Amino acid sequence: MQLMNTEKLDRFYHQELTFAMIDEVQKIVQDGVPQVDEVVVPDVPQAEKLSAAATVAKEPPPIPESGEKSIKPNKVEEVLEAKKALEELKQLVQEALNKHEFGGVAMPQQLEAAKEDLKKEVAVTEDESAKEEAKDEVVTDKPPKLETETETVDGTNDLPEKEENIYLVEPEDIEVKAATATACSDTVEDDGAKNVEAIEETIVSVTSSVQPVQTTAAKETAEEKADVVSEDKRKDAKTEDKVPPEEISIWGIPLLADERSEVILKFLRARDFKVKVAFATLKNTILWRKEFGIDELVEQDLGDDLEKVVFMHGFDKDGHPVCYNVYGEFQNKELYQKTFSDEEKRQKFHRWRIQFLEKSIRKLDFSPGGICTIVQVNDLKNSPGPTKWELRQATKRALELLQDNYPEFVARQVFINVPWWYLAVNKMISPFLTQRTRSKFVFAGPSKSAETLFRYIAAEQVPVKYGGLTEDGEFANTDAVTEITVKAAAKHKVEFPVTGACLLTWEVRVIGWDVSYGAEFVPSAKDSYTVIIQKARKVASAEEPVVCNNFKIGEPGKVVLSIDNPTSKKKKLLYRLKTNPTSD
Repeated sequence: MQLMNTEKLDRFYHQELTFAMIDEVQKIVQDGVPQVDEVVVPDVPQAEKLSAAATVAKEPPPIPESGEKSIKPNKVEEVLEAKKALEELKQLVQEALNKHEFGGVAMPQQLEAAKEDLKKEVAVTEDESAKEEAKDEVVTDKPPKLETETETVDGTNDLPEKEENIYLVEPEDIEVKAATATACSDTVEDDGAKNVEAIEETIVSVTSSVQPVQTTAAKETAEEKADVVSEDKRKDAKTEDKVPPEEISIWGIPLLADERSEVILKFLRARDFKVKVAFATLKNTILWRKEFGIDELVEQDLGDDLEKVVFMHGFDKDGHPVCYNVYGEFQNKELYQKTFSDEEKRQKFHRWRIQFLEKSIRKLDFSPGGICTIVQVNDLKNSPGPTKWELRQATKRALELLQDNYPEFVARQVFINVPWWYLAVNKMISPFLTQRTRSKFVFAGPSKSAETLFRYIAAEQVPVKYGGLTEDGEFANTDAVTEITVKAAAKHKVEFPVTGACLLTWEVRVIGWDVSYGAEFVPSAKDSYTVIIQKARKVASAEEPVVCNNFKIGEPGKVVLSIDNPTSKKKKLLYRLKTNPTSD
């Protein structure tokens, strides 16, 4: 379905969609394609601030930035259209809840009672309708249609047939017309056409005289049908009055019970504010959730074998929770076979992935102005790639489930450690995506991955393996990190002033290292000596990613960190510190 395809790539696994196209791309670009380390970042607007119904009334639905100044009248129209669409969808949802169209199983006693009452009313109504129909049949009984043989008149073989209304003519008239036609054909052969015209005029005149009777009968039939339809509506209305509306919740949020309309608003946004399509999608999602047993699935224990494959860690600079998808973990053959070797295991993987997503979504804030979307970080380092058929099948199915039943949950998709073949595939797919979809995707090669993450996520919120700082020991992800760029072939010093006795602790990291690092304490008093805390040494890229030092200070002075970058590339320096009072 084209509508599904336009929003397909907004969902959680952009990589899975590309698997089907990778084989062709590799044939095209396999010769002489260099390694790509540049960041491929479209013009990406800030992550959209999500709102509920109250905000929708003030702002238009999110639209891609075009670089041109918006026209206020257009914005007003979009706001009104969005608000109108939301109200229409709410009305459809309410009607569906009243009629229990979502397949609810709640309140069985009320439903049975309503059905019994409805049966009694239907029985009485059917008896009355049967009597009225019997009377109508007696009054409107018509003579049976007569079949007559049409005589062929010489010179009139090419005439069109005129049998449509012949059943409205009395039998006596038919015999007269037939006799007249025969006599005319025997007497004057050349005047056959004229005689046929006379016959046609006679038939038309007779038909016209009978039409009022037919019209009256048609009106009576239409009135009977209208009465039946209105009676059915009255029955439905009585049933709805007796049966309370269905109560449906999705992601732990009632559809219309409170102000958190962001739930149904997601379906509108995903379908370009097309109300009927959004309603159909919402209805299918609710039915799928019942069939899949989502509420029971959330409570099940599916193990922790995949906790390193998909995990939540920290927040981006706009407050969105961040989910990391590490495809390289499937290089572990034992884990791969345990997860994808047969259909049963692949289905378990789907259930685990849906369970993980459901638990994450239920922690989001669907209240007006709350954050109810997630940033996805996809690590493609050592990814099995397109050659693993089982992985392709499993991820393709997972994508279908996510795109159909979890619309508008992605604030941004960041792909890191991207190999050249993936960039080639994305370049092929990109022209077919909408601007709204493209604006959510960011790509970075291996050498630019950490820098790209820091553009959207603070360093203290990024895992150590992706360039961030550790959470162990003295520091947590709430302790701010300072970022500094060290120029190529340059030295940089960082000073920590100290006014009194304390214990100073700091963490320092240079992305990619291959620089010299040293630390010393310089007292403020002129007669004091400088203390070497860390002798300058070269830190290789393969060594520990984060260096943590502490120094007990008994007098005023400053701690100086020295970074010497002898390479031809600029480096990103990260550090943070904390002071604790000493007991003596």
